[in-house]
Amino acid sequence: MTEQARYGRRLSSSSDDVSGLVLGTAALGNLFEPVDDDRVRETIASAWHSGVRSFDTAPHYGLGLAERRLGEAIRMLDLPRAELVISTKVGRILEPLDDVVGEDDEGYAVPRTHQRRWDFGPAGIRRSLDESCARLGVDHVDVALLHDPDDHMQQAIREGYPALSSLRAEGRIAAIGAGMNSAPRLARLVAECDLDVVMIAGRYSLLDQSALDDLLPTASARGTKVVVAGVFNSGLLAHASPRADATYDYAAAPPVLVERARQLALVCESFGVSLPQAALQFPLGHSAVAAIALGARTPQELQADLGLLSAPVPAELWDRLRETGLIRSDAPSPPTR
Repeated sequence: MTEQARYGRRLSSSSDDVSGLVLGTAALGNLFEPVDDDRVRETIASAWHSGVRSFDTAPHYGLGLAERRLGEAIRMLDLPRAELVISTKVGRILEPLDDVVGEDDEGYAVPRTHQRRWDFGPAGIRRSLDESCARLGVDHVDVALLHDPDDHMQQAIREGYPALSSLRAEGRIAAIGAGMNSAPRLARLVAECDLDVVMIAGRYSLLDQSALDDLLPTASARGTKVVVAGVFNSGLLAHASPRADATYDYAAAPPVLVERARQLALVCESFGVSLPQAALQFPLGHSAVAAIALGARTPQELQADLGLLSAPVPAELWDRLRETGLIRSDAPSPPTR
């Protein structure tokens, strides 16, 4: 399989082909630290030339900065829109502020020019989508996801989902779904709504396979595609030798999880595999998982991860991890590359 075939398959309800990798753009929206415009374009260009065709963004990322940068890169690089799969999210409206005071208070290194307002109602969904298209400079997106409706589940199910379903029926978007950190809540959305794709962050990794309890079986039964984000659990699995000061789900990693990550790393090393390499490939073993979403700040980061994603991992490694109880006994092995 060519690199383009591997990474360039579509995330839409009209095809069973889904990219093995989606480039997430939170980091390109200045998550935690600034990234300059040239570096953003270089990273997106590197993804394109490596065969990546799916890009995920959201208004939340840098108060719209990630969407604007993705759209600008598409135009400056003259990327053919018909070959791209652009996924964005709805549920947070960006309201402009009269005065700019300090930086954003939700982890993005950007001026606080707007405030986020939760809105999963029909008018809010349509407004969010229209404003995302304007920031991206496109007339449509391919995928729209309800974004983090944890505290708004009733409105998301009763109003947000029907609004997205109507937009799909109108041809405004090809696929609809939801993106969350909570596997049980996401499983509920899959069970009660006709979703094409969902994105789960951090709940199907080498350190947390809780999505096996509810989300992944429900998605399999319903034919809903799953994209797994947070495969490094925000940092603890990102290095061959886990550090004591690493983060787990964007907070300081508990010592018990640092020790578990180190045990995982030792077993991986005994098979000639690095911990990040195993972390990248592990989620692709489940039949419901169509792709992983991965962020990168630089072309070098992206190319390093693509190399790890395609490097062979012995099937015996997964057997050993199950035998030692480091991953669940019901966690399926990814295909041998």
